[in-house]
Amino acid sequence: MSSKVKTAAQQNLILCLNCYHLNSKSNSNCSRCLGRIELRKDPNFQWTLAWLFTAIILYVPANVLPVMTTVSFGLSLPNTIVSGVIDLWQHGSYIIALVIFFASIVIPIFKICVIAWLVISIKLGYGVAKKQRTKLYRFIEWIGRWSMIDVYVVAILVALIQLGGVMQIEPGWAALAFCGVVLATMFSANSFDPRLIWDSIKEK
Repeated sequence: MSSKVKTAAQQNLILCLNCYHLNSKSNSNCSRCLGRIELRKDPNFQWTLAWLFTAIILYVPANVLPVMTTVSFGLSLPNTIVSGVIDLWQHGSYIIALVIFFASIVIPIFKICVIAWLVISIKLGYGVAKKQRTKLYRFIEWIGRWSMIDVYVVAILVALIQLGGVMQIEPGWAALAFCGVVLATMFSANSFDPRLIWDSIKEK
């Protein structure tokens, strides 16, 4: 690490990750928001990796099992996330299909890959592109909430389309699994400490 650049920890300061206020290293609570502060979160990434592996495991049933089943005149038509996107595309709902495709398929994979890369880069002591990696972390932390759009769509359809024996929509197990994927990636990102990026010691 360059001698001209010092982290807050090297200057006996601790950054509060709730309100981003700099505190003295001797404080256990933030002087501004009173939230608990610590020098670094789990430098071994145990919780980050545990939640990440949970998301990877749940991602399989989330995409293989039906996310919802349409029952019309006694006939059941199960739909996975991918088949639902294909149906929407074939019926001309291109924008909705693209939104669900990116929110339900691209974003979860992107988040999993980014978190894994951040952990690996720190473990390998990768000392460059620190600002870019920090911005990437902030981006996946912000965008994670939008991954729930597929679950919202299923919930709305289940609530609105209940026409007795004519047509009804029932949620599938994939909706629960996908909800678990979103929550697991959010918890994984939240347990990751971006300050560790700036502690990398190997310059390349």
